Amino acid sequence: MAAHLVKRCTCLLREAARQAPAMAPVGRLRLARVAHKTLTSSATSPISHFPGSLVELVEKEQVFTPYIENQVDHLIKKAARPEELLELLDGSHHLDNNHAALVLIRLSHLLSEKPEDKALLIQDARFQQLLCLLNSQINLVWHGTLSRLLRSLYALGLPRTSKELQSVEQEVRWRMRKLKYKHLAFLADSCATLSQEQHSQELLTELLMHLERRWTEIEDGRTLVTIMMKVGHLSEPLMNRLEDKHSLEKRAWQAAPKVTQCLELVEQFGPDELRKVLVTLAAQSRRSVPLLRAISYHLVQKPFSLTKSVLLDLAYAYGKLGFHQTQVSQRLAADLLSLMPSLTSGEVARCAKSFALLKWLNLPLYEAFAQHVLNRAQDITVPHLCSILLAFARLNFHPDQEDEFFSLVHEKLGSELPSLEPALQVDLVWALCVLQQAREAELQAVLHPEFHIQFLGGKSQKDQNTFQKLLHINATAMLEHPEYSGPLLPASAVAPRPSALDRKVTPLQKELQETLKGLLGSADRGSLEVATQYGWVLDAEVLLDSDGQFLPVRDFVAPHLAQPTGSQPPPAGAKRLAFLRWEFPNFSTRSKDLLGRFVLARRHILAAGFLIVDVPFYEWLELKSEWQKGAYLKDKMRKAVAEELAK
Repeated sequence: MAAHLVKRCTCLLREAARQAPAMAPVGRLRLARVAHKTLTSSATSPISHFPGSLVELVEKEQVFTPYIENQVDHLIKKAARPEELLELLDGSHHLDNNHAALVLIRLSHLLSEKPEDKALLIQDARFQQLLCLLNSQINLVWHGTLSRLLRSLYALGLPRTSKELQSVEQEVRWRMRKLKYKHLAFLADSCATLSQEQHSQELLTELLMHLERRWTEIEDGRTLVTIMMKVGHLSEPLMNRLEDKHSLEKRAWQAAPKVTQCLELVEQFGPDELRKVLVTLAAQSRRSVPLLRAISYHLVQKPFSLTKSVLLDLAYAYGKLGFHQTQVSQRLAADLLSLMPSLTSGEVARCAKSFALLKWLNLPLYEAFAQHVLNRAQDITVPHLCSILLAFARLNFHPDQEDEFFSLVHEKLGSELPSLEPALQVDLVWALCVLQQAREAELQAVLHPEFHIQFLGGKSQKDQNTFQKLLHINATAMLEHPEYSGPLLPASAVAPRPSALDRKVTPLQKELQETLKGLLGSADRGSLEVATQYGWVLDAEVLLDSDGQFLPVRDFVAPHLAQPTGSQPPPAGAKRLAFLRWEFPNFSTRSKDLLGRFVLARRHILAAGFLIVDVPFYEWLELKSEWQKGAYLKDKMRKAVAEELAK
C-alpha cells in the first residue's frame, strides 16, 4: 500500500509540474498544496455541473499558484472601485509578474457596464504605468491569466496602436502550442466578439487553425458543448470535427479507440447539455444527422426530467432543423400537454410553430392550443394569434370549437390587419383561405391593386413566395366565393412565371411522366406540366369524351389557363382529368393527411371543374413494373369518372 501511495503522489507531482509555466519557480510547499488540491478537487467536483460560457470554463478551472496568496491578491479580489486598484501602484505594495495582469482583469470586470469610464481610465497616468509594468513582465504571466488578460484588454477598448495590446497578442502567438484547448477556444471567442481590428482577426485565424488541429484533446463532454456553442460557428472544419465527437453511428463502435472515447461523451450529457447542442445546431442551421440521431437516442432512452424551457427549446430546434424522430416528438407533445396550464401565450405560439415546422399534428395538443386562445381571448396578442393561425393552416387543423375560434380570429384581426406588415397580411389571409374561413373584406384587402402591386415585380425569394400566395388567394376568391365582387389580380399577373416550372425533377415525377407518355401515346392526347392561373401546376391534364376516349386537349377552350388555347367548347359529357402527384414532404409526419397547402390545391383544382387522379408516393412505390404503373393510372382514371357519374 505504501508503494501504491508513493506512486500516486509521484503522478500528482508530475502533473503539477506540467501545469506550471516553464519559467515559474516551483517549491516544495507549492507541490504539497498541489497534491492536496488535486486529491480533494477530484473527489468533490460535481460531474453534473455545466459551465454556461467559456468565461466560466476558464475562470473556474483549478489554478496552481507558485505561492500562498498575499495581501495584494486579497486587495485585488476585494476591490469594488477602479480607484482602489490604481492605488496599488503608489509604491507601497510589491506587485509581482502576475499582479499587473490581475489588476487589469479586475478593472475590466468593474467597468464592464460603464463604457463611459473606460476612456477616462485609459488616459489615467497610473493606468499607463500599469500597462508598462505588464509589458515588461509579459513573458512571466501564467497561461490561464494570459488568456483572460487579452480578453480584458479588448473589453477595456485599448486602441489598435497600443504596443501593450500588441505585445500580449504576440505573447499568445508564441505560447499557442502550450496553451490548453479551452484557453485557445476562450481566446478565439474573445477575438471574435470583442475586437474587429485586423490584427486581432489574424490572431483569430491562427487560433482557429490550432483548434481544428487539436480537437482530439477534448476529453470532457461539458467542455465540448461549450466550445460548440461559443466557437463552433467561426469555423466550418472545426464544427465538423466537434460533431464527429458526438457521432453515434453503429460503424463507429468498431472504429479506433479514440472514436469510442468520443462516443462516451454523449452518454455523459444531461438534458441541458443536449438542449444546448441542439439549439446551437439550429442557430447555425446545421442538420448533422448522426448527431441528431445520437441526441434523439438519449432523449428517448434516458429517464430525463425535462423542464418547460428545455421542452420548448428542443421542440424549436427539431422544428428548425426539420428532423423527424417519432418517439421524441411523441414525448415532447405529451410533456408539453401536461404543462399547458402554465404556458404563456408566447410559449404556446412558439410551441405551435415548432410542431408545425416538424409537420407533427398531435390532435390533443393542438386542441389544447385552440382552447388556450379561447380561454385568454382578452389577453392574447395579435402576433401570437398570427403564429398559431399559421401553424393551424400548415397542418390543416380545424379545432372542435371551430366557429368560436375563428369568430375570435376575425374579431382580433378586423382592426389590426391593415397595420400589419404587408407580407404577414398575405400570410394570414392565405391561412384563412386554407382553413376555408376567409371573408370577402379580407380578400379585398390583399387583392386591391394598391396593395398587391408591391409584390408584382419582386425578385427576392420572399417576394416570389408572397406573390404565389396572392395567386392562391385570387383563386380562392374566383372559385370558392361566387358572391365575391372584386377586385382580382390582373390577367398579366396570373400568367405563369418561368420559375413555376423550373424546379428539380423528383424520381416520382420523372417516372410518372414517362408512364403517362406511354399511356397517352401521342402528345396531342394530353398535356404534361400544366401551369394554371391559380398558382398550381398539374402533372398532367387529359380530356375524355363521354365514351372515355382521349380528345386532343389543345383544340378546346381551357379556362384554367392564363393564356387561352383552342377555340372549341368541349363536347357534351366531356370530362377534364388532372393528375396530381403527392410526394413524401406533402404529408404530415407519420400520416396520409395532406398538409394545408396541398389540401388547398386539391380544392381549387376540383372547383375549376377537374376530376382528380391522385398519385400518392406510398401507392406508387409499391408498383414495380411499367405494366403495373400503366394499369394503376388507368384504374385511377376509371374510378375518378365512375365516382363523378355516381354523384
